Amino acid sequence: MFEKLSLLRRLRKLPFSEKEYWVVAGSAMVLHGFRPQTRDIDLGCTTLLANKLEQQGYAVSYCEDGTRKILYSENIEIFENWIEDTVEIIGGVPVVSIDGLIEMKKKLGRQKDLEDIALIEKIRKNGDI
Repeated sequence: MFEKLSLLRRLRKLPFSEKEYWVVAGSAMVLHGFRPQTRDIDLGCTTLLANKLEQQGYAVSYCEDGTRKILYSENIEIFENWIEDTVEIIGGVPVVSIDGLIEMKKKLGRQKDLEDIALIEKIRKNGDI
């Protein structure tokens, strides 16, 4: 499990430019302060970075829309061009904006994503974030 500090430590060790990748999904929930921890790390990346990783021999599969999903390590998956809205820097790490996170979770539409959206909106309404 990754809590905010261990997550930031792991992300800062990645050999990527902050212009090539961004944190999404559960990890973004932790970095924005909506959840205390996450099990794994999901990232979005540019096509250029996806090309580099594929050339380096990382395992690649394809999503329904034709973009690539790259298994970077046991607990890091990277999704090509998976982004909504903008990216902001939190603790020196690029992270999808809160509005972008909500949009991504709406598109996924799974029960856990809908619950995450409700949690984000409740915390925002209460002015805690």
